[in-house]
Amino acid sequence: MKVFFVWFDSMGAKSSSIFVETPDVKILIDPGAAVMQPSYPLSKKEKEKLKKKALEEIKFFAEKAEIIVITHYHYDHHTLPKKNLDFYSGKTLFIKNPNKWINRSQFFRARKFIKRIARICGLKFRKILVAPEKLEFYDPVEEIKFKKIDKKGTEKGKEWLKMLFQLWNKEASIEEWEKNNTKVLFAEGKKLKFKNTTVKFSPPLFHGIEYDKLGWVFMVNIIHKNKSILYTSDLQGPIIEDYADKIIDINPDLLILDGPATYLLGYLLAQKNLERAIKNIKEIIKKIKAEIIIYDHHLTRDIKFKERISEVYRVAEKYHKKVLTAPQVFGKPNLIENL
Repeated sequence: MKVFFVWFDSMGAKSSSIFVETPDVKILIDPGAAVMQPSYPLSKKEKEKLKKKALEEIKFFAEKAEIIVITHYHYDHHTLPKKNLDFYSGKTLFIKNPNKWINRSQFFRARKFIKRIARICGLKFRKILVAPEKLEFYDPVEEIKFKKIDKKGTEKGKEWLKMLFQLWNKEASIEEWEKNNTKVLFAEGKKLKFKNTTVKFSPPLFHGIEYDKLGWVFMVNIIHKNKSILYTSDLQGPIIEDYADKIIDINPDLLILDGPATYLLGYLLAQKNLERAIKNIKEIIKKIKAEIIIYDHHLTRDIKFKERISEVYRVAEKYHKKVLTAPQVFGKPNLIENL
Protein backbone atom coordinates (compact mmCIF):
# COMPACT_ATOMS: atom_id res chain seq x y z
CA MET A 1 0.00 0.00 0.00
CA LYS A 2 1.01 3.57 -0.68
CA VAL A 3 -0.28 6.31 1.62
CA PHE A 4 -0.20 9.98 0.66
CA PHE A 5 -0.83 12.64 3.31
CA VAL A 6 -2.76 15.02 1.09
CA TRP A 7 -3.29 17.77 3.67
CA PHE A 8 -3.40 18.10 7.44
CA ASP A 9 -3.75 20.90 9.99
CA SER A 10 0.02 20.89 10.47
CA MET A 11 0.29 22.35 6.94
CA GLY A 12 -1.75 25.46 7.77
CA ALA A 13 -5.36 24.73 6.76
CA LYS A 14 -7.88 22.61 8.64
CA SER A 15 -7.96 19.21 6.96
CA SER A 16 -7.40 15.51 7.49
CA SER A 17 -7.18 14.03 4.01
CA ILE A 18 -5.30 10.95 2.84
CA PHE A 19 -5.02 9.05 -0.43
CA VAL A 20 -4.41 5.30 -0.29
CA GLU A 21 -3.35 3.30 -3.33
CA THR A 22 -3.11 -0.48 -3.54
CA PRO A 23 -2.72 -2.62 -6.68
CA ASP A 24 -6.51 -3.07 -6.51
CA VAL A 25 -8.04 0.32 -5.70
CA LYS A 26 -7.36 4.04 -5.22
CA ILE A 27 -9.16 5.74 -2.32
CA LEU A 28 -9.35 9.37 -1.24
CA ILE A 29 -10.59 9.94 2.30
CA ASP A 30 -12.16 13.21 3.51
CA PRO A 31 -11.60 15.69 0.64
CA GLY A 32 -12.16 18.90 2.58
CA ALA A 33 -10.25 21.96 3.80
CA ALA A 34 -11.22 24.96 5.90
CA VAL A 35 -9.59 28.20 7.01
CA MET A 36 -7.78 28.17 10.35
CA GLN A 37 -9.40 29.73 13.42
CA PRO A 38 -8.83 33.44 14.28
CA SER A 39 -6.24 32.61 16.95
CA TYR A 40 -3.96 30.87 14.42
CA PRO A 41 -0.94 33.19 13.94
CA LEU A 42 -1.38 34.07 10.27
CA SER A 43 -3.21 36.83 8.42
CA LYS A 44 -6.64 36.15 6.96
CA LYS A 45 -5.13 36.44 3.48
CA GLU A 46 -2.47 33.82 4.24
CA LYS A 47 -5.04 31.47 5.76
CA GLU A 48 -7.22 31.73 2.66
CA LYS A 49 -4.19 31.09 0.48
CA LEU A 50 -3.36 27.89 2.37
CA LYS A 51 -6.96 26.69 2.19
CA LYS A 52 -6.88 27.22 -1.59
CA LYS A 53 -3.61 25.31 -1.83
CA ALA A 54 -5.08 22.46 0.21
CA LEU A 55 -8.10 22.22 -2.09
CA GLU A 56 -5.82 22.16 -5.13
CA GLU A 57 -3.95 19.19 -3.65
CA ILE A 58 -7.21 17.47 -2.79
CA LYS A 59 -8.53 17.99 -6.31
CA PHE A 60 -5.31 16.52 -7.76
CA PHE A 61 -5.74 13.30 -5.78
CA ALA A 62 -9.52 13.21 -6.27
CA GLU A 63 -8.99 13.00 -10.02
CA LYS A 64 -6.85 9.88 -9.46
CA ALA A 65 -9.28 8.25 -7.03
CA GLU A 66 -11.83 5.58 -7.88
CA ILE A 67 -13.49 5.80 -4.46
CA ILE A 68 -14.03 8.91 -2.34
CA VAL A 69 -14.92 8.53 1.33
CA ILE A 70 -16.57 11.24 3.45
CA THR A 71 -16.70 10.43 7.17
CA HIS A 72 -18.86 13.44 8.12
CA TYR A 73 -20.03 16.81 6.85
CA HIS A 74 -17.73 19.32 8.51
CA TYR A 75 -16.10 21.47 5.84
CA ASP A 76 -12.59 20.35 6.76
CA HIS A 77 -13.71 16.83 5.73
CA HIS A 78 -15.81 17.43 2.62
CA THR A 79 -16.03 19.99 -0.17
CA LEU A 80 -19.24 21.21 -1.74
CA PRO A 81 -19.08 20.51 -5.49
CA LYS A 82 -18.74 23.61 -7.68
CA LYS A 83 -17.85 24.14 -11.32
CA ASN A 84 -14.15 24.37 -10.52
CA LEU A 85 -14.29 21.77 -7.76
CA ASP A 86 -16.45 19.04 -9.24
CA PHE A 87 -14.23 16.08 -8.47
CA TYR A 88 -17.07 13.72 -7.49
CA SER A 89 -18.49 12.97 -10.96
CA GLY A 90 -17.71 9.49 -12.21
CA LYS A 91 -16.62 8.29 -8.76
CA THR A 92 -18.06 5.89 -6.21
CA LEU A 93 -18.75 7.80 -3.01
CA PHE A 94 -19.01 6.12 0.37
CA ILE A 95 -20.41 8.82 2.60
CA LYS A 96 -21.71 9.35 6.11
CA ASN A 97 -25.34 8.24 6.23
CA PRO A 98 -27.31 11.50 5.82
CA ASN A 99 -30.48 10.14 7.45
CA LYS A 100 -29.48 8.99 10.93
CA TRP A 101 -26.70 9.25 13.52
CA ILE A 102 -26.08 12.77 12.32
CA ASN A 103 -26.61 16.06 14.15
CA ARG A 104 -28.99 18.75 12.95
CA SER A 105 -26.50 21.01 11.15
CA GLN A 106 -24.84 18.13 9.31
CA PHE A 107 -28.24 16.64 8.47
CA PHE A 108 -28.96 19.69 6.34
CA ARG A 109 -25.38 20.07 5.10
CA ALA A 110 -25.58 16.49 3.81
CA ARG A 111 -28.72 17.32 1.85
CA LYS A 112 -27.09 20.38 0.31
CA PHE A 113 -24.03 18.31 -0.65
CA ILE A 114 -25.99 15.40 -2.16
CA LYS A 115 -28.40 17.73 -3.96
CA ARG A 116 -25.49 19.44 -5.72
CA ILE A 117 -23.93 16.16 -6.80
CA ALA A 118 -27.28 14.89 -8.08
CA ARG A 119 -27.79 18.09 -10.08
CA ILE A 120 -24.33 17.77 -11.67
CA CYS A 121 -25.20 14.18 -12.62
CA GLY A 122 -28.53 15.19 -14.15
CA LEU A 123 -30.64 13.69 -11.38
CA LYS A 124 -33.50 15.57 -9.72
CA PHE A 125 -33.10 15.58 -5.95
CA ARG A 126 -36.75 14.69 -5.32
CA LYS A 127 -36.19 11.42 -7.21
CA ILE A 128 -33.94 10.13 -4.43
CA LEU A 129 -36.16 11.19 -1.53
CA VAL A 130 -38.26 8.58 0.26
CA ALA A 131 -40.40 8.42 3.38
CA PRO A 132 -38.39 8.55 6.63
CA GLU A 133 -37.38 5.23 8.14
CA LYS A 134 -39.32 5.72 11.42
CA LEU A 135 -36.59 4.64 13.82
CA GLU A 136 -37.19 3.32 17.33
CA PHE A 137 -35.32 5.32 19.98
CA TYR A 138 -31.98 3.84 20.91
CA ASP A 139 -29.20 5.32 23.05
CA PRO A 140 -25.70 4.21 21.97
CA VAL A 141 -24.16 5.59 25.17
CA GLU A 142 -25.82 2.75 27.07
CA GLU A 143 -23.49 0.34 25.24
CA ILE A 144 -20.32 2.27 26.10
CA LYS A 145 -18.64 0.24 28.81
CA PHE A 146 -16.29 2.88 30.23
CA LYS A 147 -18.50 5.95 29.94
CA LYS A 148 -17.42 8.96 31.99
CA ILE A 149 -20.54 11.07 32.09
CA ASP A 150 -22.59 12.08 35.12
CA LYS A 151 -26.34 11.79 35.64
CA LYS A 152 -27.02 15.40 34.62
CA GLY A 153 -24.98 15.02 31.43
CA THR A 154 -26.78 11.77 30.62
CA GLU A 155 -30.20 13.37 31.06
CA LYS A 156 -29.28 16.30 28.80
CA GLY A 157 -27.72 13.94 26.27
CA LYS A 158 -30.83 11.79 26.08
CA GLU A 159 -33.02 14.84 25.50
CA TRP A 160 -30.73 15.99 22.68
CA LEU A 161 -30.79 12.51 21.17
CA LYS A 162 -34.61 12.33 21.37
CA MET A 163 -34.85 15.61 19.43
CA LEU A 164 -32.59 14.16 16.74
CA PHE A 165 -34.78 11.06 16.47
CA GLN A 166 -37.73 13.38 15.91
CA LEU A 167 -35.82 15.07 13.07
CA TRP A 168 -34.72 11.77 11.48
CA ASN A 169 -38.27 10.40 11.68
CA LYS A 170 -39.92 13.55 10.31
CA GLU A 171 -37.81 14.66 7.34
CA ALA A 172 -37.68 12.72 4.07
CA SER A 173 -34.80 10.26 3.79
CA ILE A 174 -32.28 10.14 0.96
CA GLU A 175 -31.72 6.90 -0.94
CA GLU A 176 -28.45 5.53 -2.20
CA TRP A 177 -28.27 6.17 -5.93
CA GLU A 178 -26.33 5.79 -9.17
CA LYS A 179 -26.39 8.07 -12.22
CA ASN A 180 -23.97 8.64 -15.12
CA ASN A 181 -21.18 6.52 -13.59
CA THR A 182 -21.47 8.26 -10.21
CA LYS A 183 -22.53 6.18 -7.20
CA VAL A 184 -23.51 7.57 -3.80
CA LEU A 185 -23.57 4.91 -1.10
CA PHE A 186 -23.77 5.05 2.70
CA ALA A 187 -20.67 3.72 4.40
CA GLU A 188 -21.22 2.88 8.06
CA GLY A 189 -20.82 -0.78 8.91
CA LYS A 190 -20.03 -1.87 5.35
CA LYS A 191 -17.18 -4.08 4.21
CA LEU A 192 -15.80 -3.87 0.67
CA LYS A 193 -13.56 -6.30 -1.19
CA PHE A 194 -11.31 -5.40 -4.13
CA LYS A 195 -9.26 -8.51 -4.98
CA ASN A 196 -6.54 -8.49 -2.27
CA THR A 197 -7.74 -5.26 -0.64
CA THR A 198 -10.46 -5.03 2.00
CA VAL A 199 -12.03 -1.78 3.21
CA LYS A 200 -14.02 -1.74 6.45
CA PHE A 201 -16.12 1.16 7.70
CA SER A 202 -16.95 1.24 11.40
CA PRO A 203 -20.44 1.88 12.76
CA PRO A 204 -21.12 5.54 13.68
CA LEU A 205 -18.97 6.81 16.56
CA PHE A 206 -19.25 10.02 18.57
CA HIS A 207 -17.21 13.01 17.35
CA GLY A 208 -15.56 13.39 20.76
CA ILE A 209 -17.24 12.76 24.11
CA GLU A 210 -20.44 10.88 24.94
CA TYR A 211 -23.46 12.68 23.41
CA ASP A 212 -21.08 15.03 21.60
CA LYS A 213 -23.17 17.74 19.92
CA LEU A 214 -20.83 17.61 16.92
CA GLY A 215 -22.48 14.33 15.98
CA TRP A 216 -20.97 11.13 14.62
CA VAL A 217 -18.19 9.95 12.31
CA PHE A 218 -16.84 6.57 11.22
CA MET A 219 -13.38 5.01 11.04
CA VAL A 220 -11.86 3.56 7.87
CA ASN A 221 -9.70 0.43 7.97
CA ILE A 222 -7.89 -0.52 4.75
CA ILE A 223 -6.21 -3.92 4.59
CA HIS A 224 -4.03 -5.17 1.75
CA LYS A 225 -2.82 -8.73 2.16
CA ASN A 226 -1.40 -8.71 5.73
CA LYS A 227 -0.93 -4.94 6.17
CA SER A 228 -3.48 -2.59 7.71
CA ILE A 229 -4.05 1.18 7.85
CA LEU A 230 -6.57 2.72 10.23
CA TYR A 231 -7.89 6.26 9.72
CA THR A 232 -9.93 7.35 12.74
CA SER A 233 -11.60 10.51 11.42
CA ASP A 234 -12.61 12.81 14.32
CA LEU A 235 -12.68 10.91 17.60
CA GLN A 236 -10.74 13.79 19.20
CA GLY A 237 -8.11 11.77 21.00
CA PRO A 238 -9.94 9.41 21.19
CA ILE A 239 -11.67 10.76 24.28
CA ILE A 240 -13.97 7.75 24.77
CA GLU A 241 -12.15 4.77 26.29
CA ASP A 242 -14.16 2.17 24.35
CA TYR A 243 -12.98 3.76 21.10
CA ALA A 244 -9.37 3.39 22.20
CA ASP A 245 -10.11 -0.29 22.78
CA LYS A 246 -11.56 -0.57 19.26
CA ILE A 247 -8.33 0.86 17.82
CA ILE A 248 -6.25 -1.54 19.91
CA ASP A 249 -8.38 -4.49 18.75
CA ILE A 250 -7.88 -3.52 15.08
CA ASN A 251 -4.13 -3.26 15.78
CA PRO A 252 -3.10 -1.51 12.53
CA ASP A 253 0.38 -1.32 11.02
CA LEU A 254 -0.15 2.41 10.47
CA LEU A 255 -2.50 4.52 12.61
CA ILE A 256 -3.69 7.92 11.40
CA LEU A 257 -5.26 9.37 14.52
CA ASP A 258 -6.78 12.78 15.18
CA GLY A 259 -6.03 14.52 18.47
CA PRO A 260 -8.02 16.54 21.00
CA ALA A 261 -8.73 20.18 20.12
CA THR A 262 -6.30 21.62 22.66
CA TYR A 263 -6.68 25.12 21.19
CA LEU A 264 -10.21 25.05 22.68
CA LEU A 265 -9.03 23.96 26.14
CA GLY A 266 -11.22 25.53 28.81
CA TYR A 267 -13.83 26.46 26.23
CA LEU A 268 -15.12 23.45 24.29
CA LEU A 269 -12.53 20.99 25.63
CA ALA A 270 -12.60 20.31 29.37
CA GLN A 271 -9.35 19.48 31.17
CA LYS A 272 -10.78 16.12 32.31
CA ASN A 273 -11.48 15.15 28.69
CA LEU A 274 -7.98 16.17 27.60
CA GLU A 275 -6.67 13.90 30.36
CA ARG A 276 -8.89 11.06 29.08
CA ALA A 277 -7.55 11.55 25.55
CA ILE A 278 -3.93 11.52 26.74
CA LYS A 279 -4.49 8.37 28.79
CA ASN A 280 -6.13 6.66 25.82
CA ILE A 281 -3.41 7.46 23.27
CA LYS A 282 -0.79 6.26 25.76
CA GLU A 283 -2.60 2.91 26.00
CA ILE A 284 -2.85 2.74 22.22
CA ILE A 285 0.89 3.39 21.82
CA LYS A 286 1.70 0.64 24.30
CA LYS A 287 -0.54 -2.00 22.76
CA ILE A 288 -0.65 -1.67 18.95
CA LYS A 289 2.03 -2.95 16.62
CA ALA A 290 2.32 0.25 14.57
CA GLU A 291 5.75 1.82 14.99
CA ILE A 292 4.57 5.10 13.46
CA ILE A 293 1.42 6.89 14.62
CA ILE A 294 0.29 10.01 12.77
CA TYR A 295 -1.14 12.31 15.45
CA ASP A 296 -2.35 15.40 13.63
CA HIS A 297 -5.62 17.27 13.01
CA HIS A 298 -7.04 19.53 15.77
CA LEU A 299 -3.76 19.33 17.70
CA THR A 300 -1.61 21.38 15.35
CA ARG A 301 -3.94 24.35 15.44
CA ASP A 302 -2.36 25.04 18.84
CA ILE A 303 1.16 26.46 19.23
CA LYS A 304 1.37 24.71 22.63
CA PHE A 305 0.18 21.28 21.48
CA LYS A 306 3.49 19.49 22.20
CA GLU A 307 3.59 20.91 25.70
CA ARG A 308 -0.01 19.92 26.38
CA ILE A 309 0.52 16.28 25.32
CA SER A 310 4.16 15.90 26.42
CA GLU A 311 3.32 12.65 28.26
CA VAL A 312 2.39 11.08 24.92
CA TYR A 313 5.84 11.67 23.46
CA ARG A 314 7.55 10.28 26.58
CA VAL A 315 5.54 7.05 26.37
CA ALA A 316 6.21 6.75 22.64
CA GLU A 317 9.96 7.05 23.26
CA LYS A 318 9.81 4.43 26.00
CA TYR A 319 8.05 1.95 23.69
CA HIS A 320 10.26 2.80 20.69
CA LYS A 321 7.37 4.28 18.73
CA LYS A 322 7.20 7.49 16.71
CA VAL A 323 4.30 9.91 17.16
CA LEU A 324 4.49 12.27 14.20
CA THR A 325 2.51 14.86 12.34
CA ALA A 326 2.11 14.46 8.58
CA PRO A 327 5.07 16.70 7.55
CA GLN A 328 7.32 15.23 10.24
CA VAL A 329 7.17 11.88 8.41
CA PHE A 330 9.27 13.57 5.74
CA GLY A 331 11.52 15.48 8.15
CA LYS A 332 9.64 18.75 7.70
CA PRO A 333 8.42 21.06 10.51
CA ASN A 334 4.84 21.88 11.42
CA LEU A 335 3.90 25.26 9.99
CA ILE A 336 2.72 26.69 13.31
CA GLU A 337 6.15 26.10 14.85
CA ASN A 338 7.82 28.16 12.13
CA LEU A 339 5.62 31.25 12.45
